[in-house]
Amino acid sequence: MPYIPLEDHLPGITGLLEYRKDSAEPIRALTQVLLRGPSSLTEGERELIATIVSSRNGCRFCTSAHTAAANELLGENNTSEKVKQDISAAPISEKMKALLTIAAQVQQSGKNVTEDSIKNAKEEGATDMEIHDTVLIAALFCLYNRYVDGLATVTPAKPEFYKGLGERLKQFGYNRLPGGYDHLKTNTIQ
Repeated sequence: MPYIPLEDHLPGITGLLEYRKDSAEPIRALTQVLLRGPSSLTEGERELIATIVSSRNGCRFCTSAHTAAANELLGENNTSEKVKQDISAAPISEKMKALLTIAAQVQQSGKNVTEDSIKNAKEEGATDMEIHDTVLIAALFCLYNRYVDGLATVTPAKPEFYKGLGERLKQFGYNRLPGGYDHLKTNTIQ
């Protein structure tokens, strides 16, 4: 049960963003730029960064949401699961392995990112902008994970919920839906 009153039909971060729309606006804008804006990393690759950080932080809502988004964007379910189990064995490029390793280091502490990790990413073809964005996405998702779990938001158990959420994130990104979220009131969240 959430520590503050949130709308029952809006689990996870969605309820928090609706609770405080003024602080949600810059959060949504930054997330939209980083995960859906122009980048040499695909949207699916950027969702994998969100997935690995959320998974390692143990945030069930964010892990499930971004796994679903990655799966939708990648068009399959295998890669995100492999990334969460073992980055080095995942079916991704060596560059993405290096970037996800940096993201995992950021998840522990920004000071855990090493010169060797940065050097390795560059040797595997990562640009300075890709390294920058990886670190910023990873740091941002640490914030989101703590925001969601720190206020004990509702975490649906049904995989169908996250599949639908992944589809919405693929279609609309991180912008607030034009009509809001009243359509979700008819869905049972479990």
